Amino acid sequence: MTKKTIYSILTAIVLIAFYSYNLYSEKEAEQQIVTQGASVKNDTNEYFLPKSTTGQIIHHEGYSLSYSEPHEQAEWVAYELKKSHLSNTNFKRPYFEVDKAVKTKAAHWRNYKKSGYDRGHLCPAGDRKYSKYAHDETFLTSNISPQTHEFNSGVWNRLEQKVRYWASKYDGVFVVTGGVLKGKMKTIGSEKVAVPNQFYKVIIDNNSGNTKVLAFLLNHKDSKEPLYKFVVSVDEVEKLTGIDFFSELEDTKENRLEASNSYKAWSFN
Repeated sequence: MTKKTIYSILTAIVLIAFYSYNLYSEKEAEQQIVTQGASVKNDTNEYFLPKSTTGQIIHHEGYSLSYSEPHEQAEWVAYELKKSHLSNTNFKRPYFEVDKAVKTKAAHWRNYKKSGYDRGHLCPAGDRKYSKYAHDETFLTSNISPQTHEFNSGVWNRLEQKVRYWASKYDGVFVVTGGVLKGKMKTIGSEKVAVPNQFYKVIIDNNSGNTKVLAFLLNHKDSKEPLYKFVVSVDEVEKLTGIDFFSELEDTKENRLEASNSYKAWSFN
C-alpha cells in the first residue's frame, strides 16, 4: 500500500468522523430543544390547560399547545393573558420559523405560500407585546393555522380584540383556541396542512371573584354579526373537538360552567 493510498484512507476516516460528530451534535441539539419544550415553564398555568388528544404537549414561554401531527397544526393553543401583558408596543414582525420543539416535526411555513390562506395566529402576536421574545415566539409554525384573509382580518380579529378588552376589565383571562380538526377538510402544501372549517375560542375568568367561562364557535368565513351570536357552551366545543377543557375544576363547578352558553355576565360593550 503506497503512502498516497494510506493518506487517502486516513483523510476519508477523518472526514467521516467529522461529519458523524456534526450529525450527532445536531441530533443532540434537536433532542435538547424537544426536551425543553416538554418542560413546563414558570409562567405556565397548568391548572387550566386542556387535555391533549394527541399526547404531544409543547410548552413555550408565552403559551402551551397540543400538536396534531395528522393535521400539521395545534389542536389547541392555551395561554394566560394578564392585564399586565397588554401593551401598545410595536415590534417588527419576524419571519415565521419551524417549531423545533415539536418532536414529530412541525409543518413548514412554505406550505402556506401561494395557498390563498393567511398564516393565522392562534396565540395572537398582539397578546404577547410585553416583550420582544414573547412577541416573536408567536411566529413559530406550531402556532398558526390556515385562515382566509377575510376571516383572519375580520371577525377573528374582532374577537381577539374583545379578548384583550376582557383581559383588561377582569384583570386577566385564560384563553384556549384552535381549529376544529374534525370532518372533511381541505389541505394545503406538500405536508397537507388541514384547513379547519370552524375555529373556536374558550375563555375563563378566574380573577374577578366570580369564575365564569365563555366559548365561541365560528364558521371559517367572515361575518358582520355581533360576537355574542357565536357564543356556545364549552360542552358543544368539547363534543365537536373531543378535547376535555378545565378538567382540574371541581366536577360540579366544571359541569355547571361548561353547560352554560350565557354571555350575560360578560361585557360586550
